[in-house]
This record gives sequence, C-alpha cells and structure tokens, in this order.
Amino acid sequence: MMKKFKRGKLFNEIFVSLILGALSLLLVSGCSDDDDDDSEDLVGNWVERSDFEGVPRSDAVAFTIGDKAYVGTGYDGSERLNDFWEYDPARNNWTRKADFPGVARNGAVGFGTDEKGYVGTGYDGTNRLNDFYEYDPAADAWTKIEDFGGSARYGAVAFAINGKGYVGTGDDGNFLKDFWEYNPGTGAWTSLISLEGKKRRDAVAFVIDGKGYVCTGINNGSYEDDFWVYDPATGDWDKLRDIANNADDSDYDDDYTTITGINKVAFSVGGKGYVVTGGKGTTGTVAWEYNPDTDLWLERTSLEATSRIEAVGFAIGDLGYVTTGRNSSYYFDDLWAFEPGEAQVDLDKAISNMILN
Repeated sequence: MMKKFKRGKLFNEIFVSLILGALSLLLVSGCSDDDDDDSEDLVGNWVERSDFEGVPRSDAVAFTIGDKAYVGTGYDGSERLNDFWEYDPARNNWTRKADFPGVARNGAVGFGTDEKGYVGTGYDGTNRLNDFYEYDPAADAWTKIEDFGGSARYGAVAFAINGKGYVGTGDDGNFLKDFWEYNPGTGAWTSLISLEGKKRRDAVAFVIDGKGYVCTGINNGSYEDDFWVYDPATGDWDKLRDIANNADDSDYDDDYTTITGINKVAFSVGGKGYVVTGGKGTTGTVAWEYNPDTDLWLERTSLEATSRIEAVGFAIGDLGYVTTGRNSSYYFDDLWAFEPGEAQVDLDKAISNMILN
C-alpha cells in the first residue's frame, strides 16, 4: 500500500497525477546503485505556496503587520508599479489592497510596526526619492507622512524595532551609511549615529531580540564583508565577525564564500537571521543562517526555485518567505516558505521512496 508523505508543516499529500506522471522515471532512478548521501543534505525545507497575485516584478518592497504581509511597488521590465497586495498565510491567499499613492517606483524601502506599514524612498526612473507614506490596514488607506529625513535615495535598508522605524545606507548619487529613526507618535525623523562600518548600497537588514543587523551590499566596486548590529537602547553600533573568510588564525569562516553580495533578502525566524538569494554580480539561491548567540553563520538549504536577485523577503510566525525577483530579463511571481527546523525534502526522492517502499 502506498504511504502518505507529508512535506513539513505545509505540504500534506502528493497528488496522484504527479506520481503517475513521474512513475516510470522514478522507478528507473530508484533502481540505481548510486545512493545519495543524506548526510550532505542541509537543514531547512522550502515549500512553494500560492503565487504572488500581482504581475511578476523585481525590486519591490515588503513589510508585515501582525500575521499578514504586504508586497508592492517594483519594476516589471517595462514599467514601475504602485499596486499593493496582502498575503494571508493562514488562507494561503493574496488580496489586492489600495494602491501606493506616491509615484510608481522601485528600490524603495518598507517596514511595519504592530499597527501600520511604511514605504518610502526609491527611484522613479528619473529621480531618487525621499517621500514617505503610512499604510493603515484597518482602513485600507495610505497617508503621506513627513519626508524622509535624509537625502533622496534608493537601495537603502529599513527595519522596525519597538514601534519605530529605522532607515539608512543607499545611493543618493554617492553611497551612504547614515541612519535615521522615524517615530510614528511624533511623526518626526531623527538623525542617528551613522553605521560605523563602510558605506553601501543594496545591503540587507533584519531584527533579532530588539536589535537591528546590517550586512552585505557594495561600495567602491567591492562587496562589503563587515557586519554590524544596532542597539536602539544605547544608540550604538557594534561590529560583529566579518561575513567572509578573513580570520586567518581561525577556521570558523572557511566556508563563508557566498554570504557577501548584493540584492539579497533577509528575514528573522526563531531568534536567528537568514540571508537568501542575490549574489556577486550574479543571481543566487544560497541561504545562510545567523546565530546571534555564537556570532556564527551556517549554510542552510538553498531556495528550491530559480536563481534570482531583487526579490523580497519577510517572516510570519515561524516561517520565512521569499517572493518576486528576477533572473536577467525574466521576472518572478512565485512564493516560497522556509521551514528552518525541518529536514530538507527532495520531492523526487520522496516519491521514489514511497513507490519502492
């Protein structure tokens, strides 16, 4: 009797039609004398979810409010966009929301607090931008807020901690490392101490336990390998271990060959940070996990989809998500959920093992 196969928490049962369609091929591969070494499998499982319902695009923005995610703006290869969509993971469903009211753009930043979402900066095809808008999901309405306190730019990073937003780095004609705090209670931007590391564009940021982490990016033609954490309680930046193989007297970083790069995405789940996709002048699928307790990185299962840059990432509950992006002139709308604690599932192996057992 054929056994039922579960793929992590999300994948319940493989369709009979898929099994029948792949049956002959899998029987042949199942009889091979060359068995795969399961010890080489990396930790973490990717599960495909409902496609993003807007047009495929790259360089969009994403933020979360509660248990929902919001994705919008970006570039589809011919025009910049201002549509916005809500993703409900409980229903695995997308719903179109009120369009972003500012000029259509790509390369913007977004962050979400407990009740509101915020989007600003970016590039409209001619100008770098510094306008900012607040989204209220209860009213499905946008409100223009005070312009970003720094210079107009694109390719910046943003994150939210304790109801406040933080925006910094990027490109205003020169690469930057300044940082600004937005307080929704006062509606004001405040200049903070600049990132103590190098200037950069197209970096990533994530939050763990009330602290903001910034890494990757490019400046002076070099892919930056310094790694920094910001503590809003003290207002200080602290340097962490580099994300490249720079420690000559240690071997902990010997495999740190694919963390640096640009146009990656980041999210945090379960007290750890994740940096996925992007690359050094190319697309990528690689995934890395950061543990703040040890200040160490481990490679995890790569995104099980087409290699890409300029995607967006977000986290809801105990899952991370990656969607949109591009590979050369091909733009994506697929959505993938990452289960950090699950064993990697190779679908072909799973079906083959079911049939043979």
